[in-house]
Amino acid sequence: MNKTKIQWTEMTWNPVTGCTKLSDGCENCYAARMAKRLKAMGNPRYINEFEVTVHRDLFNMPLTVRKPRMIFVNSMSDLFHSSVSDRDIIEIFNTMNAAQWHTFQVLTKRPDRLLRMDQAGLLNWTQNIWMGTTVENDKYLERINCLRQTNSATKFLSCEPLLGSLATMSLQNIDWVIVGGESGPNSREIKKEWVIEIRDLCKKEGVPFFFKQWGGRNKKKSGRVLDEKTYDEYPL
Repeated sequence: MNKTKIQWTEMTWNPVTGCTKLSDGCENCYAARMAKRLKAMGNPRYINEFEVTVHRDLFNMPLTVRKPRMIFVNSMSDLFHSSVSDRDIIEIFNTMNAAQWHTFQVLTKRPDRLLRMDQAGLLNWTQNIWMGTTVENDKYLERINCLRQTNSATKFLSCEPLLGSLATMSLQNIDWVIVGGESGPNSREIKKEWVIEIRDLCKKEGVPFFFKQWGGRNKKKSGRVLDEKTYDEYPL
């Protein structure tokens, strides 16, 4: 487990690494770039670079961290990728269930599989597991409907990289929304009006809003201030 600079969490835990591109937001995947660099540096976890790799020796790692932490699960993968077995997903959930002093944030672009597993009764939801899905533009609004039907206690959306207007999305039964622009050498444009639409929708619906970054080639320079305010809201 590692400390992270991702603003909305404290640590990352990667019992699975690697993924495959699925939708528009994956085009300039930061994790794929990082995996390539880590392989070149000789990191044994990335000997397969960005092929899906399960690290079972890391499954119990959160149990060794006694201080409560907010933990982003699989920042370098997608827990519900088809190459991760049901058994491995269940074992990872078992660890999260046991480590109830931590808050786990799980994010997927594959909520259809998430929903199938949940409806089959395979997932044990404890209050410390926050479940989210990525919605980068209005082509993927159906992901929200899948997430909404799960039994997770806290449901959140990551609208990052935000690539289009989401003015028509419903936030019914959604507990948190994160918004961010794409960063890196080939980053695509984020429009302020798209961010404001989501912020105002969250305000109207009483949903906590977290604005992560404007992004761009120099994300530090572009910052994360929206209309002279920093938005760091979390679910209660």
